[in-house]
Amino acid sequence: MYYNDDSVLFFDGEYVKAKEAKTDLYGQSLHYGYAVFEGIKSYKTANGTKIFKAEEHYDRLRRSAQTMMMPFDYSTEEMVEATYKLLEINNLSNAYIRPLVICSPNMALSKGQKSYLVIEVWNWDNGYMANQMRIMTSSFERPNPKAFKVEAKVSGHYVNSILACQEAKDKGFDEALVLDADGNVAESSGANIFFEKDGKLFTPAKGSILPGITRATVFEICNQLGIPYEEKFFKPEEMKGADAGFFCGTAAEIVALGSLDDVPFKLNWEESLASKIQTAYRHLVLEEDYSYLKSNLQYV
Repeated sequence: MYYNDDSVLFFDGEYVKAKEAKTDLYGQSLHYGYAVFEGIKSYKTANGTKIFKAEEHYDRLRRSAQTMMMPFDYSTEEMVEATYKLLEINNLSNAYIRPLVICSPNMALSKGQKSYLVIEVWNWDNGYMANQMRIMTSSFERPNPKAFKVEAKVSGHYVNSILACQEAKDKGFDEALVLDADGNVAESSGANIFFEKDGKLFTPAKGSILPGITRATVFEICNQLGIPYEEKFFKPEEMKGADAGFFCGTAAEIVALGSLDDVPFKLNWEESLASKIQTAYRHLVLEEDYSYLKSNLQYV
């Protein structure tokens, strides 16, 4: 699914066959989840292959490494250049890009002494999430921001995500809605969340969430289209039965929600402002104009 005999990845400055790449079984990253990563996508556009918000993603990767006290010397420019070359080598345009920073062998609970950059790419047809998802409030909470650096994209944090997502699937739902320690809505197992009510969008405030790059892109689209939005803390009860809801993230893009805890959202998706944002986002990543949407907005 992710690689074959011909796939090439970037590993510590070199381009090597994926099947020939090796890592150390005594590394902190494997034993303790002490690694940071990014999820990035590239698209085939009229202007050629374009990585969407490459600089923002690689800037965040650098911040994550710094936050986790990992030595990391690659510049954003070097990583962007290496990624474009890697896409070319693998003959990919519509692709998912996974940069990962791992640390050298060390069984002690101390900061990394040396790090290595891995960049992997594979074909992507946006099959991560489907529209009209049935989601449930999870029994698992987001990691406590007093115990973890939740603003960093750390590999070990996603054990929590696996538990929440699998719980939802085991109960017949598509995905989980994860709350923070105070019972406020935080995010899904791997995406930010918005809901729409009375012509306005709402999304959880910073605190326990990973403030995503796609989340920030939704704000940009709202500003350009004149759609009001608010960041605030809220309980799941406020979201249930709203006009519409959606997840957003690099892999997910903009994904419509059908219901929360079996309470459906009121509007047909096509009638919602959220649907316009979904359309605008798709135009944006393909470097297409979406200004025409502004004249077609319908405020409920």
